[in-house]
Amino acid sequence: MLKVDSLDKRYGQFQAVNNVSFTLEPGQIMGFIGSNGAGKTTTIKMLATLLEPTSGRAELNGRVIDSNDLEVRKQIGYMPDFFGLYEDIKVWEYLDMFATLYGVPTEERDRVIDEVLELTDLGFKKDAFAQSLSRGMQQRLCLARCLVHNPSLLLLDEPASGLDPRARSELKELIGELGRMGKIVIVSSHILPELADFSTVVGIIEQGNLLAFGSVKDVVRSMTPAKKVQVRLLEKGAEASMWLHGKAHVSGTEFVNPNELRFDFTGQPEDQAELLRVLVNEGFPVVEYLDEEANLEDLFMRVTKGALN
Repeated sequence: MLKVDSLDKRYGQFQAVNNVSFTLEPGQIMGFIGSNGAGKTTTIKMLATLLEPTSGRAELNGRVIDSNDLEVRKQIGYMPDFFGLYEDIKVWEYLDMFATLYGVPTEERDRVIDEVLELTDLGFKKDAFAQSLSRGMQQRLCLARCLVHNPSLLLLDEPASGLDPRARSELKELIGELGRMGKIVIVSSHILPELADFSTVVGIIEQGNLLAFGSVKDVVRSMTPAKKVQVRLLEKGAEASMWLHGKAHVSGTEFVNPNELRFDFTGQPEDQAELLRVLVNEGFPVVEYLDEEANLEDLFMRVTKGALN
């Protein structure tokens, strides 16, 4: 378990991270969302033992995350947004070097390297030079490097940065597999639709404050009490708009096109079913009547104000 308790980071009078708290269980993947300068990377670096918090603490499997505790550091894998690759070093040599640094026994290194290469689908590049790899393959190599010591916590800071759509899709599948393996994964990203695909929980941060945390569905539900309903008719769009005005639980009616309406609805499912029944009985030719579920991007725009540190 990862337990983050009132984590703060200040630089003089500047508050980079303010009283951030959350808990993650094995197998959970947290999508960590925020604008540039919101505090994502600072939080991740504190969890990676690269920055000392001003106050507060974090615990991983019962041990305080501290740069002086080598045992807890061995449980953490950190993938920064930007990372360097040494010149004239082959893929297997790169992984072997980090396996050595993390204390993987000599007799186990070949097996471990082959396993992480298979997991990241880089086995066919084992003898290639690291700098000859494409951007997407380099990202997977960096992730493989984070896995050689079998950490229980993975911190991935903008892992999809600069990747093409196919490489992002492959990385998304890999992150999902890591969660299924029981690892705790924190992923910061600006690509919100893809985060929603594999994140089991989401955290939204702005100006160092954690504004929302929980499962994607729970956070969306708590932050967007009104659902969007869209109605498409064969005709009589203007009349339907006038009829809907003032009805219980209905507000914010707008036209998508002359015979297609969208409105906010705050009632229960049975209220929504009754509204459709009456709408049809009043003679309006309804072709489609559907909910538009709020997504992660809608939630981010609703919760945040665009303020920067």
